[in-house]
Order: sequence, then structure tokens, then C-alpha cells
Amino acid sequence: MDHIFFFYFAAVIAMTSLLVVALRNPVYSALALLIMFFHVAGLYVTLHAEFLAAVQIVVYAGAILVLYLFVVMLLSVTSEERYHNQLPVAGLLGVVLCTEIILLFFQSQATASAPAASVDPVAGPGNTELIGEALYSTYLFPFEVASLILLVAMIGAIILAKKDIHERIQ
Repeated sequence: MDHIFFFYFAAVIAMTSLLVVALRNPVYSALALLIMFFHVAGLYVTLHAEFLAAVQIVVYAGAILVLYLFVVMLLSVTSEERYHNQLPVAGLLGVVLCTEIILLFFQSQATASAPAASVDPVAGPGNTELIGEALYSTYLFPFEVASLILLVAMIGAIILAKKDIHERIQ
């Protein structure tokens, strides 16, 4: 049953990823990206990583997508400015990726699967507790540095956008 969900999520993720790149309207592209983010969260749920699924929805589907739409609306990007003539390179990369997928599929079918060991899950801390423990103990300093870098980038973007708005008004 898990395979059915995996293939559903994988197919929708692949399809919407193509739509993100192929759609000419940036808002429609963002909506396809939103659908992809939700299906990636669903894929995390099938892997029993509920915390990552929640973070995927809150951070990516919420904050990052809103930021993307804000920038698109602020800069008023037209569809002509967004695309370049890269169809030959994209076609070549698509053929290479499809070939790799087919080769991996045949390789996985050819290898004999080892019998699965019956191991009972050990009662212990879940994903959320382990991630929180690592994030706020081992990786506390890099976490704080990343937050400062994001704060500086946000302040810089606001200053640059504000200066550009004042120049357009005058």
C-alpha cells in the first residue's frame, strides 16, 4: 500500500515540477510549486517523518512561496523576461535523467532482495524530539548564525527595494 502512495506523490511531484518551469505566468508557476510542496510533505508522511512534513508545509508552502509571490509582484516580472532559449540543453538533460531512471529501475529489478529482518520498533524518542535535541544542542551556533544571515539579507532587501521605489516615484 505504501508503494501506491509513493508513486502517486512522486508522479504529482514530477508533473508539477515540470509545470513550475513550463508555465509562462509566474503566478501559475507559483501555484504549481505550492501543489508540489504539499505533495512533498505527503511523501514525508509516508516516510514517518511527520515533523519534516509540518516544516515543509509551514516553511516552504507558507513562507517561501509567499516570499516568492511577493518578489514577483514587487518586481513585476513579465513572462518574456523570465525565459531564455535553453530548450536543447533542457532536452538533453531530460533524456539523461530518464535514462538514469530506467537504468536504476532495471538494476533494482535485477538485484535479489535480502529477506527483511523482523525488528520491532524500539520505544524511544520520536523524530521531533531527536531533531530538537540535535538542533538546540549540537547545532545551536550554526542555527543562530543562519538566523542572523537571514535577518541581514531581509534588511538588505528591504533597503534596496525602498531605494528603488523612491527612485521610481521621483
